[in-house]
Amino acid sequence: MHAAKRARRITATGGRDKTAVMGILERGGKVRTKVVDNTKKKTLQSEIREHVLVGSAIFTDALKSYEGLDEFQHEVIDHAIEYARGEVHTNGLENFWSLLKRSLGGTYVSVEPFHLFRYLDEQAFRYNHREGFNDGQRFDLAVRQIVGKRLTWDQLTGKVTDHQVSAN
Repeated sequence: MHAAKRARRITATGGRDKTAVMGILERGGKVRTKVVDNTKKKTLQSEIREHVLVGSAIFTDALKSYEGLDEFQHEVIDHAIEYARGEVHTNGLENFWSLLKRSLGGTYVSVEPFHLFRYLDEQAFRYNHREGFNDGQRFDLAVRQIVGKRLTWDQLTGKVTDHQVSAN
């Protein structure tokens, strides 16, 4: 990348102006995603403990927040050194993130942080139903699951949260 373009595109803000997202993928199974408040140990480990059975094998990258998951068979892949070590890799979830980023950049003009969970849910649905379904069948399944659900204009525009609507 040319130095001028690099300076324009890479602002070196790290994660400061980004929304944190977490994903859990069961090998041969489904992906779960969630917008999280931060990437601190307490936040990420509570999500893992909520969704993963104790004693399960889990493979993570080298983020320090994952240290201390002693009740699991925890293996770490440090992407600065390697991307896979036999069966130990995060390639399946990396594939999901790649598909998500491609869909967000190629389909949507702008993604607002307060809608991010909806985009994640859509892509998780597509990913989890990618095998054994054609586009028509996947669409039919999605439409059948919206019966009885309502999204108001105020919810869509962020004037009222889903939590405020369910309290009424």
